[in-house]
Amino acid sequence: MSIPPARTLAAGQSCRVHVFDTSTMSSTLIHRGNDVLLEAPNWTQDGRLILNGDGVLWTLTPMSGASTRQVPITGVPVLNNDHVLAPNGTEIFISANDWQIYRASLSGGDATRITAPDDGILHFLHGVSPDGTQLAYTAVKISAEMTISSAHVHTIRVDGGDDRPLFQGGPSDGSEYSPDGEWVYFNTEHFSDTDGHAQIARIRSDGSGLEQLTFDDRVNWFPHLPARGELAVYLSFPPGTIGHPADLPVELRLVRNGNWRDPETIVTLFGGQGTINVNSWSPDGTQFAYVDYPIDDVAQTDS
Repeated sequence: MSIPPARTLAAGQSCRVHVFDTSTMSSTLIHRGNDVLLEAPNWTQDGRLILNGDGVLWTLTPMSGASTRQVPITGVPVLNNDHVLAPNGTEIFISANDWQIYRASLSGGDATRITAPDDGILHFLHGVSPDGTQLAYTAVKISAEMTISSAHVHTIRVDGGDDRPLFQGGPSDGSEYSPDGEWVYFNTEHFSDTDGHAQIARIRSDGSGLEQLTFDDRVNWFPHLPARGELAVYLSFPPGTIGHPADLPVELRLVRNGNWRDPETIVTLFGGQGTINVNSWSPDGTQFAYVDYPIDDVAQTDS
């Protein structure tokens, strides 16, 4: 299987990075460009954003007018938008378009592959345990007809050992540990007979106690919990959406105090794929970053 290229912006499309403040319930635009399609912000412990674009990682200071700077990671093919910061604050786990997971320093240099290239699985990283010892990822298998035959939640040690399924019911994605490490949150079609109808769920990190959390007609993806506080945010697609495509009218929904049945729509935007694929909460849990992709927006050139 050939390595696909990085995603690019369409003609007349721009990429805008925002920070949402939960204390003021408002967004601030911090970066706009029409050159590099930036995706999936993380927020580092020292106050930077990490995003991918053009198959590499970039840093961006979360303040208005900030410019990007490339992270000089070597030894990996084109990266996709699945990357998770290590709890030690100095490393990052990254997924590449060869369907493997790697570990690298935030300061750059050679990356180290974690997953086995011959296990017949496409690996899409989403979570790391709070103690930094385990990763949660989506294990995708492709049929002979080149369609997805399964998409399950797996865990693996950060040294590549003890790769095992955590949840195998229905197509699932976006697996992410809770701050205490007791739960893994994810989106899954397990609870519906309708193709594509993903809802948010969680399961204990030992594979017990599956719970459905959202119950509506929208297609809900990528639950993210901050390291501190009682909030969560997730991405909500229109009813009938299949997968998590780009370039749709979508919503960001905020959950307070674990009340997943009564989420609050806080942002409506044009985006989807790339908007909030990974956890982008600030270290203090009061802000998160996201990306939208308007078409025919008046955009400035990326710095």
